[in-house]
Amino acid sequence: MKKLVVLGGGESGIGAALLAQRNQWDVLVSDAGTLSDTAKQEFDAHQINWEDSGHSLDKILEASIVVKSPGIPNHVPIIVAIEKAQIPIVSEIEFASNYTNATLIGITGSNGKTTTAMLTYHLLNEGGIDVGLAGNIGNSFAKAIIADRHEVYVLEISSFQLEHIHKLHPHIAVITNLTPDHLDRYDNSFEAYCDTKFNLIKNQTENDHFLYEAEDKTIASGIVRHEINAIQHPYANPNSTPMFAINNPSLRGRHNAKNAMAAATIAQLFQLSNQDIQASLQTFQGAAHRLEHVVNILKVAYINDSKATNVNATFYALESMTGPTIWIVGGIDKGNDYTCLLPLVHEKVKAIICLGVDNDKLMDVFSPVVDVLVESQNMDMAVKAAYELAKKGDTVLLSPACASFDLFENYEDRGNQFKAAVRKL
Repeated sequence: MKKLVVLGGGESGIGAALLAQRNQWDVLVSDAGTLSDTAKQEFDAHQINWEDSGHSLDKILEASIVVKSPGIPNHVPIIVAIEKAQIPIVSEIEFASNYTNATLIGITGSNGKTTTAMLTYHLLNEGGIDVGLAGNIGNSFAKAIIADRHEVYVLEISSFQLEHIHKLHPHIAVITNLTPDHLDRYDNSFEAYCDTKFNLIKNQTENDHFLYEAEDKTIASGIVRHEINAIQHPYANPNSTPMFAINNPSLRGRHNAKNAMAAATIAQLFQLSNQDIQASLQTFQGAAHRLEHVVNILKVAYINDSKATNVNATFYALESMTGPTIWIVGGIDKGNDYTCLLPLVHEKVKAIICLGVDNDKLMDVFSPVVDVLVESQNMDMAVKAAYELAKKGDTVLLSPACASFDLFENYEDRGNQFKAAVRKL
């Protein structure tokens, strides 16, 4: 029996292990940390071998193939040892793609990929296509294939999930935009990060489709560096060529108009009518933690944009603000350059509340353009400070531009704590 090792027992690791066992692999799950009780119960129920709190190198090096969870960096000793032994390493997305004949739609990018994936799924599903949604959103692709087989899958795919791609072949691929993110993972090389994103299209043929934002200069330079075989569908600023009227609060802002153009183009490739696409655009419910309207209190709007974990995402959030804004920002800085935000902050932000363990950089950058800057070390403090500063017609915007792990489990936890604190006011 062929032996497969899954490194990491999170969502993607569980899915990969279950799919592998179902397809007659001898499976070992190995996690350097502590597996959750849910993961242990799932593995035990399916008689899958597992270990945590460390790796048994001798057992791992017996593998025919290793599926690496996306959160594991490539420079850690266990990965180096596997590569030295010339054992193939694949991502869970890649592994799962071997066990389905479904048409795949792969969506990546620095920002907008969640909204574009959700909206594409919504348009196709409303249009009667047998479609599933998986990847970096909801279920892992491997678990989705086991649970609910569909003719088409929309996959949101992160750069981490694209690191070990050999054969993955999406019929339709989308790169929404490319801006610096996760550079700590890529030796501070923006080009290396971008090249990883382009792994999405490397196996496409002339019968496939590649969608990308036409105005993104980084994508344009990536196209020059990579061989593109697919039919190209660049989409431009919708203000110049309005294809659809988008009157939906969940799709406000110029960036969401572009996300909608990408999703609508995919729907057209599936022969859905413009009339049906237009109708479905109006019924879309946006992604949680992405410009999510929480509540109005005393005519002050509270907006949860916790999913904005980089500067570019926050740029779009600030750009879409129409009134005076109290901006909650901060967390783990991933080498952020905040200078592109200065004009927007000067124009729209009346007060900044820094939410992080270390707020010095934020204070230094923004104190010249905003008079009121407040430090806070937890969400309740931040929300109470915002409430005291806000006046009728203002907006309180949580858009951190940073990772969440200094004070929160993840961006969902951060957003949920914001919503809970707001509702306690």
